[in-house]
Amino acid sequence: MCGVVGVVQKDTVNQTLYDALLVLQHRGQDAAGMVISDGDRMHLRKDNGLVSHVFEERHMVRLPGIMGIGHVRYPTAGSSSSAEAQPMYVSSPYGLSLAHNGNLTNAEEMRKFLRDEAKRHLNTDSDSEILLNVLAHELQETGHKKAEPETVFEAISRVQSRCRGAYAAVAMIVGGGIVGFRDPRGIRPLLLGSRRGALSTEYMIASENVAFDTLGFEVVRDVAPGEAVYITRDGELHSQVCCSDFEHTPCIFEHVYLARNDAVLDGVSTYQTRLRLGEKLADRYLDYSNKHGVEADVVIPVPETSNANALAFASKIGLPYRDGFVRNRYVGRTFIMPGQDVRQRSVRRKLNVIKSEFRDKRVLLVEDSIVRGTTTRQIIQQVRAAGAKEVSMLVASPPVCYPNVYGIDMPSKEELVANGRTIDEIKEFIRADHLIYQSFDDLIDSARVDNPQIKNFECSIFTGEYHSEDVDEEYLLELSNRRKDSKKNKRDSELRDLNNLVQLQFS
Repeated sequence: MCGVVGVVQKDTVNQTLYDALLVLQHRGQDAAGMVISDGDRMHLRKDNGLVSHVFEERHMVRLPGIMGIGHVRYPTAGSSSSAEAQPMYVSSPYGLSLAHNGNLTNAEEMRKFLRDEAKRHLNTDSDSEILLNVLAHELQETGHKKAEPETVFEAISRVQSRCRGAYAAVAMIVGGGIVGFRDPRGIRPLLLGSRRGALSTEYMIASENVAFDTLGFEVVRDVAPGEAVYITRDGELHSQVCCSDFEHTPCIFEHVYLARNDAVLDGVSTYQTRLRLGEKLADRYLDYSNKHGVEADVVIPVPETSNANALAFASKIGLPYRDGFVRNRYVGRTFIMPGQDVRQRSVRRKLNVIKSEFRDKRVLLVEDSIVRGTTTRQIIQQVRAAGAKEVSMLVASPPVCYPNVYGIDMPSKEELVANGRTIDEIKEFIRADHLIYQSFDDLIDSARVDNPQIKNFECSIFTGEYHSEDVDEEYLLELSNRRKDSKKNKRDSELRDLNNLVQLQFS
């Protein structure tokens, strides 16, 4: 999960990109970057850290131009090294940069193709660099001197025939324009927005409509599965579905956890979906409590994604809704932090309990999802330490049993608390008195209400059913080995040691 944005407007674009990236910060807090073209050159700034840390005034004045792309990174493949921050750039053809949200499932096949046939050098382990170079190769293969719309669409059609997995990407061509394109299943979100300028229409392509709302752009539409939209530097809009074989299966986890409450993706309102999930979870709780004689005093969400779930849940069962946690907004989302050690250290800094809301009460905690379970266990320990008599956990999504291969860096299968455990065993692990999960059918129904045209969602983390032919047991085993926290911690430690050594040599 990352955030991408591309903008073409009539005046300097750096502030627009900066503001858009701030709004998309929830999609990635590992690194940020933007590249802007002044017509002849690209001006790039990227680094590890939050948007407000990466871009200072001295950086912004060095980023002139009327079109550019930006990225907030959440590490999915490779390490959290600043070398893999985006956007990425190649000089040929034209001068081309790219920012990517997703994950290629045939990355190794494409890496071999680029090395042996395309004769292109890769400098990182990032599949985003692979996607960039495949696009560059296909643009080169068209043989056209200029990046006209038909040239760009022809190249992207070839990219879509080669690259499998999930990708919602924006790319910038020097002297040409901005192009946004989406994989044939539309797994990761991408939208087109417009704003009427003084002289002409200005355009933005972004991962969520929330970037449009902040900057006065109107949603034009979602970029369709397999489609590319090309905005020339003169502000002309062109679009084409570049893939004949497509089936829309957007990621359901966007609405469970990833997207902001005010996001509307592929016609599905994230906020309304979360409210419906809370109501359906209430039905499950009422049935459970009638069978097991559970009583409770208060409903409290684990902030912030689950707030809407808990609000609808409390309203339906007739119990008071209270805020029991104070969230430190300067600590990032723990689920998307690299390494378990970092996540565990962040939990207590992130959430402080309001003891009066827990003392001597039977508490219903509402959470959007449980992944590893270690954070949930820590939260329950905090609640008990605050004096709660009984703690029940209500989860607005089904058990997460399988890793994600489409751009969400979920842990290895062995590190998922629901993998291979019964509900009772998970309950014991997180040390809750009661544990109730959402049903899978209720999850799908809650999202499909807004857009019945979506026949299927990408739900592999719940079902273990992957659409990509590349995803087999060997692929999942290799992915598991890369994603284990022990591997990540060792890799990041080695990277820190190398950086320290370099600093010593040059100090």
